[in-house]
Amino acid sequence: MERVSLSNSLEMSRIVYGMWRIADDTDTSVAHVDAKINTCLDQGITTFDQADIYGGYAAEAVLGEALKANPSLRGKMEIVTKCDIVAPMGKYADKPVKYYDTSAAHINSSVDASLSYMAIDHIDLLLIHRPDPFMDHHETGAALDALIASGKVGNIGVSNFKPYDWELLQSAMKNKLVTNQVEFSVTAHEALTNGDIAFHQKNGEHLMAWSPLGGGSLMTADNELTQLLDKIAADSGTDRSAVAVAWILAHPSKILPVMGTNNLSRIANLSDAMKVNMDRITWYQIYTLALGREVA
Repeated sequence: MERVSLSNSLEMSRIVYGMWRIADDTDTSVAHVDAKINTCLDQGITTFDQADIYGGYAAEAVLGEALKANPSLRGKMEIVTKCDIVAPMGKYADKPVKYYDTSAAHINSSVDASLSYMAIDHIDLLLIHRPDPFMDHHETGAALDALIASGKVGNIGVSNFKPYDWELLQSAMKNKLVTNQVEFSVTAHEALTNGDIAFHQKNGEHLMAWSPLGGGSLMTADNELTQLLDKIAADSGTDRSAVAVAWILAHPSKILPVMGTNNLSRIANLSDAMKVNMDRITWYQIYTLALGREVA
């Protein structure tokens, strides 16, 4: 498995395993979660993506039970988690409205809770989950820098930020932001033309891509685009999902797709995307059908 350096202190696997559904599985036992982790590790997938809100604020604890049962796993993993979304569910069920909280107090309490839930002593990469229109960037930036200084967090990034949101937060930080996790797939490809990818590619920052299979739509649709994906898959001995992910991997900015599934057999095949030969013409054939027209 290819690895990508996001900073001097953080290297991640090119494909990331997303744990946003882990608490929703019918089997959340330690043995089953352990099997998911090891199935990833066997392929060289060492980076695991969490968020405090996943599973109604329950997913981190599901992972934590597995790590408490098998502490040796932690040294083989890079753990990513996120904070700042407060939704009226789980531990925030009493809140009257969904909102974002990038205050120092909330970020610090969220990090402490995540460390406790996951039974770990540091987070490799902490992301601010959504841009907060009420953010005091000086307060937020200072809090994030302090978390790195404390050793609780190794690196800081963001999720769903536009370039201007990134620049605002970065302007108030001593440490560099290392990544932005954005929606990107064959069917959600606006980042190619709205400046999101170009901004980070110019700065040498590697994006993470959430929902790389279009929220599952690419797996259920039957149209000219998916028929092409199936043809390429047949030629490469893979499946449609591997080709869709290979299309993301082929981009020269080295985007890291975050793959989420609870099915062990699908987890075992996540690295198949690395087997697909995605040359420029093939990439544009897929892009053309995704656009519904030839490029201008």
